Amino acid sequence: MGRSVLDDAAAAAHHGAPVDVVVVDDHPLFSRGLALLLDGISDGRVRVVGTTDDASAATALVRRHHADVAVVDLHMPPPGGLRAIAAIRRADPMVRVVALSGLAEADAALEALRAGAAGFLPKTADPETLVRPLLAVLDGWSVMPEPLLRRLLEAATPTADDGLLGRLTSDERRLWRLLADGMSTVDMATTLHVSERTVKRLVATLLRRLGVSTRVEAAALAGRVGLGRGS
Repeated sequence: MGRSVLDDAAAAAHHGAPVDVVVVDDHPLFSRGLALLLDGISDGRVRVVGTTDDASAATALVRRHHADVAVVDLHMPPPGGLRAIAAIRRADPMVRVVALSGLAEADAALEALRAGAAGFLPKTADPETLVRPLLAVLDGWSVMPEPLLRRLLEAATPTADDGLLGRLTSDERRLWRLLADGMSTVDMATTLHVSERTVKRLVATLLRRLGVSTRVEAAALAGRVGLGRGS
């Protein structure tokens, strides 16, 4: 079987050092089980460095361990998973967040993305599929099960451009086209002749300009405003 795009993204995201992950879930047994599972099946690529069952402690945990990725359960006691995601992203926009939920709900996935999550996975997902998404989000990818993604895109209603394209520079429109085409950070860096770090900074700025939180939302918005290769 050939390599998939996600395989290539994961390979690009992983540069030798393990990805440090914190788990935020109000069920300690689940957190410990997930930590043991990831440590056991990731071949050293993923290292769980901390867990907490308190959503209000998530940001401090991420900072203390200099985590690359936070795995956050959406359905936690107040302040809740969504606020934890938003707080983590405000404190350090470079930290990537993967939201977990007991149910594969499109509404929950959309709320997580809007809060700043880079991906959404149901807890019913095959545990052995978790490693590649955790690696892929570090390369700027957004991840979620395909059925949920299709439901989100189908629910998106056409909207007027409202002058958005006109407010962007030609460089920003070019970057948006590359992003909407699903190009990885590595490939964008090559295409634009800049560093990967610069691409990540430019993408973060573009997302703020577009008023969205993730690449998935940016790609969907590109289709709704008619952004094409000739735009």
